[in-house]
Amino acid sequence: MSAVNERIDEIVGEFAELEPRERLELLLEFAEKLAPLPEHYRAQRDAGLNRVHECQTPVFLWVENQGGRVNIIADVAPEAPTVKGFVSILADIYHGAPAADVIAAPADIVQRFGLTEALGMVRMRGLQAISQHIRRRVAESIAN
Repeated sequence: MSAVNERIDEIVGEFAELEPRERLELLLEFAEKLAPLPEHYRAQRDAGLNRVHECQTPVFLWVENQGGRVNIIADVAPEAPTVKGFVSILADIYHGAPAADVIAAPADIVQRFGLTEALGMVRMRGLQAISQHIRRRVAESIAN
């Protein structure tokens, strides 16, 4: 099992032990852990570059493949802490992971956290779009 899958299982386990309301609180704790956007990315964000357009919330992602290892830099609108929390989880899971492991990550990662009841289907579709965006960008980085 890859380190990515182990980390997914570890975090999913944390969520599984909680009631839906507590899951939401844990998601908000993850939101606080997302690093602020480094200064040199802000002009790109302000120009609308690297936005995940499939998500209603303004989410900006830079998916970098450095030496075959993935790093995710993200900026999420502060008024969307649940989305920010999920992006923070993905950034944590994929940080430093081999690109092939990110691409091979389970497609149902969003559903595994058991947040549908707390977040609703529309927001869940946005989270799924973010997850797919990351995997697509990593695949593109390998192809180039």
